[in-house]
Amino acid sequence: MDETGFPDQGANQAPGLVPEQPAARADDGGAYRVLARKYRPKTFEDLVGQEPMVQTLENAFETGRIAQAWMLTGVRGVGKTTTARILARGLNYEVPGVADRPTVKLAEEGTHCKAIMEGRHVDVIEMDAASHTGIGDIREIIDAARYRPATARYKVYIIDEVHMLSNAAFNGLLKTLEEPPEHVKFIFATTEIRKVPITVLSRCQRFDLRRIEQSKLIGLLRRISDAEGIRISDEALMLVARAGEGSARDSLSLLDQAMAHGGGAIEAEDLRQMLGLADRARVIDLFEHLMSGRIEDALGELQAQYEVGADPAVVLTDLADFTHLVTRMKVAPKSADEASVTEAERARGREFAEKISVRLLSRAWQILLKGVQEVQAASKPLAAADMVLVRLAYAADLPDPGELMEQVRSGRNPLAGAGQAPSGGGSAPAGGGGGGGAQAIAVGMSNPSSGMGGGPTMQASVRPQLSTIQGGMPKAETAQPQTAARIEEAPRPAGNLKTLRDCAALASEKRDIPMKVAIQRQMRLVKFEPGKIEIQPTEDAPADIAGEFGRKLTEWTGQRWFVVVSRNQGRPTIHEEEEANQQQLLSDAKSHPTVAALLSQFPGAKVVDVKVQISEEDEAALADPLLNDPLLNEALGNDEDD
Repeated sequence: MDETGFPDQGANQAPGLVPEQPAARADDGGAYRVLARKYRPKTFEDLVGQEPMVQTLENAFETGRIAQAWMLTGVRGVGKTTTARILARGLNYEVPGVADRPTVKLAEEGTHCKAIMEGRHVDVIEMDAASHTGIGDIREIIDAARYRPATARYKVYIIDEVHMLSNAAFNGLLKTLEEPPEHVKFIFATTEIRKVPITVLSRCQRFDLRRIEQSKLIGLLRRISDAEGIRISDEALMLVARAGEGSARDSLSLLDQAMAHGGGAIEAEDLRQMLGLADRARVIDLFEHLMSGRIEDALGELQAQYEVGADPAVVLTDLADFTHLVTRMKVAPKSADEASVTEAERARGREFAEKISVRLLSRAWQILLKGVQEVQAASKPLAAADMVLVRLAYAADLPDPGELMEQVRSGRNPLAGAGQAPSGGGSAPAGGGGGGGAQAIAVGMSNPSSGMGGGPTMQASVRPQLSTIQGGMPKAETAQPQTAARIEEAPRPAGNLKTLRDCAALASEKRDIPMKVAIQRQMRLVKFEPGKIEIQPTEDAPADIAGEFGRKLTEWTGQRWFVVVSRNQGRPTIHEEEEANQQQLLSDAKSHPTVAALLSQFPGAKVVDVKVQISEEDEAALADPLLNDPLLNEALGNDEDD
């Protein structure tokens, strides 16, 4: 052991930390060997974070229960190909006079070990399925598998990225994979396990290689940096491990880049500049500004971080990570003791966990998660990040649906005090976002003829609410939303349904917009009777529209309804009738002397819409069910447009 506490060049105790060859410098004329290859694991003990797999293989080798095929899956950089080579080494491990059977204890280099780990052994065949996808490549494997290995115990086929094989190649491999010769073993590796056919998976032992925990990854990076003689701070190592996201190869590649960037000494600030990261303490400050509604301070902090090189998308990602950390501290306080959590995150995260509710943290997480995608796709990332922060700051003090329902039940205005601008964001515009909006809605429901002129559109939109209030409330202005909702849940008497328009209104009350649209646009009425409706569906109507319509009416009214498809020609749909009526109104309006005079005075002007105002007397008359009976009007010879 040398003074750093690591094995010397020729030692066998931990070969994974021993370079395969001395590090070459540029002035030596040799090729530099990246850390991911230089410190590639050579034994099962060197595999970091894969203890369950190693234990399973050890027991299998000890008892002789060796499978004919293994499937290694996991994210990039966790060691699938390296594990496959180590497994092939363990299967063919042989030391004359010492070991002559498969084992996971590779204490010293065996006869075949070096050639296998370097990928040049004649009996260990590695194939990249990304470039050998066809049945012809698999046929070569099948033909060669009949012959015994030249020097080793087993002939091992390592197929990387096996999910890239074609369907024909998979099918051609099945028989040999299920009953291979006793001297043949298969090891598959893939990052897309879902793309591998189940027929192949069922013939393999599957090992899911896990992401490496940050604490173990930090320890690995520390050992390698010490072995390389590089001074690196603990915070810098933590940044590298976080950026590596559980991948040893990604982390070592970043460490390689940091060594070149730092020139022998690596500090956290160097890593932030190299990776475009923001200071974790400043990210926490930004989080505090947002949760307090100080949008001006939050935007200023984001701008300051952007000016020193932080990527807006990375800043939002760090915000989301800290939101996740605070949420975990709130529901699982022991998570604050993890080695990957800095002291600043631990102390301030606990403060936020005590003050901020879970529903607010969940809302912040959802906004940030969607915001990261928006920033990554935006042509101006900083502007997009600004808008995400504004959205988050304004949403910080909004009540959740449960609080809204509680306010409604207690008779309070659910919008009073909500939607107010955070400090630094200016005041809310008049009439929007506060109590005014709720008052306007209340007036519109209690007095539909006011404000908008009582046009047909307004009448249609409020009629369901009025019918509900008349059926169960003494006064419209005293109706509370929760009472109306309770009445709407009760089945509606089937006798109130006399036309398709009544059915469309009922669908609107039940908030079934797809069915309402289907009634208005895809059904031509042939005959309407209590409990039975005959319709002629339009060409674009679904095949089961009649059955679905009948089930909905039965559910809503509590009475059995039969909806049948008729071969007879039906009347125009409600939408077609409304369009025809509107065109007639436009035609009548254009022919009116006053309108015609206006059009002549303003060349290029045209009539685009007509609103009909109905007086209170006419509205009361139209409310008479006898006058609205289509059968009675047909018998009297009244036209619907009169």
